[in-house]
Amino acid sequence: MFDRGMLELLGKGIFETLYMTIASTALAYVFGLPLGVLLCVTDNNGVYPIPAVNKLLGFIINFLRSVPFLILLVFILPLTRAIVGTTIGSTATIVPLVVAASPFVARMVESSLKEVDSGVIEAAQSMGSSTFQIIYKVLIPEAKPSLIIGAAIAITTILGHSAMAGFVGGGGLGTIAVNYGYYRYQRDVMAVTVILLVIIVQIFQEIGMRIARHSDKRIR
Repeated sequence: MFDRGMLELLGKGIFETLYMTIASTALAYVFGLPLGVLLCVTDNNGVYPIPAVNKLLGFIINFLRSVPFLILLVFILPLTRAIVGTTIGSTATIVPLVVAASPFVARMVESSLKEVDSGVIEAAQSMGSSTFQIIYKVLIPEAKPSLIIGAAIAITTILGHSAMAGFVGGGGLGTIAVNYGYYRYQRDVMAVTVILLVIIVQIFQEIGMRIARHSDKRIR
């Protein structure tokens, strides 16, 4: 059913998909994690309330999250070209993936941090801990299991977006599915790419859940 050339193409597609997904997730957390912390800390019930900053950040994040990924991908093509010099391929796809995923990650982080017991935070404040100390010694450590689960959800969401980028030559399994399964009506290729994407999602999800369970001190 598949010749050597197709198997090599699928292997390359798997590599490009993993490359886009992992690199985009890492960069999304570089931007999204600080934003999520800032959203939590500056909230009215946060450890350092700044309502004006919180509302502005919330508006920007909600605006970016409301734009469908394919539209965002096309809209920021000039930015993508300016950063990586091209608008096609797996490396170029990382730019819109990061722009789309960072607001999502920020909300995931904010939600995880807000799950931390307020009593623990109040205890740290009563001992004279600074805002910085509360963030890095209380909020993030206490929310670690939830943050890891959120990361597993984020990476699978980004993987789905990377597959959608195949419609504009984004590379990876998504491009193979579009070029061969959609345009050339090779449904067997489409089926294999879908199965491979499902397997990758399950692997990422299982790894994330295992790490989260291991880091949860409540079940030790």
